[in-house]
Amino acid sequence: MQATSTPSQTGSASFSQLFGYPFRIFFLSMTLLALLAIPIWVLQVTGVINMPLAMPGLFWHQHEMLFGFLSAAIAGFLLTAVCVWTQTERIHGFRLMLLWGVWLAGRLLLALGAELPDWLVQGVNLSFLPLVMLDAGWRIWHAKQKRQLMILVVLGLLWLMQIGFVTRLDMAFSHGALIIAMALISIVGGRITPAFTTGWLRQNGMDPSVVKTIPALDMATLFSMILLTASLVTGWQTVTGTLAIIAGTLMLVRLANWKGWLAHKEPLLWVLHLSILWVPISLYLLAGTLFAGWPSNAWSHAAGTGAISCLILGVIARVTLGHTGRPLVLPKGMVVAFFAIQLAAVVRVLTAFDIIPWHPGIGSSSLLWVFAYGMYLVRYANMLASPRPDGRAG
Repeated sequence: MQATSTPSQTGSASFSQLFGYPFRIFFLSMTLLALLAIPIWVLQVTGVINMPLAMPGLFWHQHEMLFGFLSAAIAGFLLTAVCVWTQTERIHGFRLMLLWGVWLAGRLLLALGAELPDWLVQGVNLSFLPLVMLDAGWRIWHAKQKRQLMILVVLGLLWLMQIGFVTRLDMAFSHGALIIAMALISIVGGRITPAFTTGWLRQNGMDPSVVKTIPALDMATLFSMILLTASLVTGWQTVTGTLAIIAGTLMLVRLANWKGWLAHKEPLLWVLHLSILWVPISLYLLAGTLFAGWPSNAWSHAAGTGAISCLILGVIARVTLGHTGRPLVLPKGMVVAFFAIQLAAVVRVLTAFDIIPWHPGIGSSSLLWVFAYGMYLVRYANMLASPRPDGRAG
């Protein structure tokens, strides 16, 4: 049973409480970055402002979405979940503050470090993911949980994409990072989405056995995405397009097996299914880019704004409630936020195809994005900064 909050049980919010558990500080920080980075990018690309960015504007935008925003989400989720998986004490307090400080320093150096040496900017930014992997890997190794090692392998590949991106400023690596991020969605989403759906169906008197997971299909999907990344980075277009279709189809079959439409009455579930649906959509769009000359920013925004950002919002909305000891009941306005972030992805993809004119397209998609993550900030910031109402640690 989930604990409920009462005025007498709930302590006051504080900065120190944010470092009681990894999800607290990283979910709040990535939300603030989401609310700042997208408007800054729009103002930068339209010539309204001129920030002293440490790399060209488009590359800064791509890096901050993939290795700033996404990395914070990964750290908040993984470093929280791995403690549950391995039954180990969480990283918290001063150690967590130091880790967060590395992430924050990377954001500031990239945004303001135009005159700073590359080795400093790159070195700080490239140090964050290995630190996250080190903490998670130590726990997984000592708990002898080999099942979790694949997550570390995928994170290692994401880090390799970051190395290639920051040192060569080559979009092939940012595109490779998008595929790796979707591979991570394939792993994590493939665990939590059918599991949560099964539980909900059981609680609501429906047959949970209709939800199917096939380990061989899961592994085939993951490895097809890893092969796709290698092919994409090396520039083998025909192979890449074929692998994109294969990976997209495998992911679509998995989604069909999870029977998401049966949970359409539960926003915390349909948002997961709908967000993961963007994975095959983006992979098919990638194939269209390679075989039919479709705009490349269509598939990349389907992946980034659709699959990654939509799923992150759905996951953090649920994880924050559960890990702060509250009922799994969405705060007011969050269902609208779920629709808004999905619509932001649709608008951005249509803008890539020139179905919506460029200025109105990026403007409206950015406003929808800001609304969605702004709603999370408004409804969840106090939860993240306050003690659990049940008095438990974290």
